[in-house]
Amino acid sequence: MAAVLTGAVAPPAAVAAEVTIVKPKKKASGGVPGQPLVIGLSHHTASVDVREKLAVKEPEWNNASRLLLERCPSVQEAAVLSTCNRFELHLVTPDRNAAIRDVMEFLVERSGLPEQALWDNLFMLGGEDAAWHLLRVSAGLDSLVVGEGQILSQVKACFTHATEPDGSAGKVLGRLLNVAVAAGKRVRSETSISKGAVSISSAAAELADMRSQVALGKPWADASICIVGAGTMSRLLLTHLASKGMTRVRLLNRGLDRSQELAAQYPDVEVSCEGMEMLDDALATCDAVFTSTGADYCIVTKPMLAELVPAGKKLMLIDISVPRNIETECNDVPGVSAYNVDDLKSVVAKNQASRRRSVLEAEHLLASELDGFMSWQRTLDYVPVIGKLQANAEAIRAAELLKAAGKLNGLDAKQMEAVERCTKSIINKILHSPMTYLRKDVGGQLSTREIVEGLFDLGP
Repeated sequence: MAAVLTGAVAPPAAVAAEVTIVKPKKKASGGVPGQPLVIGLSHHTASVDVREKLAVKEPEWNNASRLLLERCPSVQEAAVLSTCNRFELHLVTPDRNAAIRDVMEFLVERSGLPEQALWDNLFMLGGEDAAWHLLRVSAGLDSLVVGEGQILSQVKACFTHATEPDGSAGKVLGRLLNVAVAAGKRVRSETSISKGAVSISSAAAELADMRSQVALGKPWADASICIVGAGTMSRLLLTHLASKGMTRVRLLNRGLDRSQELAAQYPDVEVSCEGMEMLDDALATCDAVFTSTGADYCIVTKPMLAELVPAGKKLMLIDISVPRNIETECNDVPGVSAYNVDDLKSVVAKNQASRRRSVLEAEHLLASELDGFMSWQRTLDYVPVIGKLQANAEAIRAAELLKAAGKLNGLDAKQMEAVERCTKSIINKILHSPMTYLRKDVGGQLSTREIVEGLFDLGP
């Protein structure tokens, strides 16, 4: 059964960045097949102020997983999945309890958070439950916005990084991540789960529209808008704001090349590309400011707004970054309304009921994908047996040929090669049915007769 606990973890990005990337050595299993284990937190279990402390940037995922393998002898394989709404360590271990102890020690040391704070926000799932969780995540069923598509690309990135030369995934985790990506694609193509679904960015646009009259005292159509950052989330945000009729926006970014490239994708919107030095001006003059940058600290603070925002001005701030770009205390500044990703829950809640049927259909498809993975994993128990069968048969073949060597002296090299091929072929054909039977893992309570018939494909 899965262990469901509370707490979570992630190596600090700054420390991980200092480590030189080297190809990790895969750990030997010692003959004991490892089982999936996931340790993590998400928007379901932890608030954004906890999630941001555990976040690991994508370029550092492999460093973090490699460090974990070095420090946790009970873990054979590892991969990091860190997004704005979740931090998860996907692991493979032959000893779940030992792995939990090792990983918790590693996380306490590297996160800087008290152990109790980790346990209070952590979830743990093992074996089939861990695999099921990853499939649901990839399909978008565990997302804040059910059916959103960005998580599938993030799981795909996790698979890509984990199976790179410097990644820490082996046979089991590599297979599980691959199945998860395929399952996520299948769910989106065979169900309507993604139809009408919104992303975090579109939810932010909807939140701004919903709160504009209260927060700004004017309709959203009349608001002056600024977006800080020019990454993927900002691109999606531009798309959704444009769909709501936005025709003009200020786009602030450290590099103008990237923001200009992004602006070129929206010819119907007047985009003013500016550097980050214009942030103070934007906060003082715009009605609404969205932030989505890679900064790991707050770029908008309460003291800054207290100095910049004129008396009587109303300002709406929407932060879709993790770690956060805007201090929660900004709400204490008169006239300022600040929102973060946790505030989006009220926006997306109304979409859940309408997609319940699609969720059931998606879970039905995921169940078949899970069965396929678990059946494959059970066959790993028989790999040593199959190897022994092959080695034993080859030893018998070689010994019998040696006994008959005196009678084969008259054969030339070509004829002896034919004898070798023939005897090896006989062994392979005799072993084919038993090995196929073992890989199927029929299971259940079978009689000795049924087992023998199955092993050697004797039929009824």
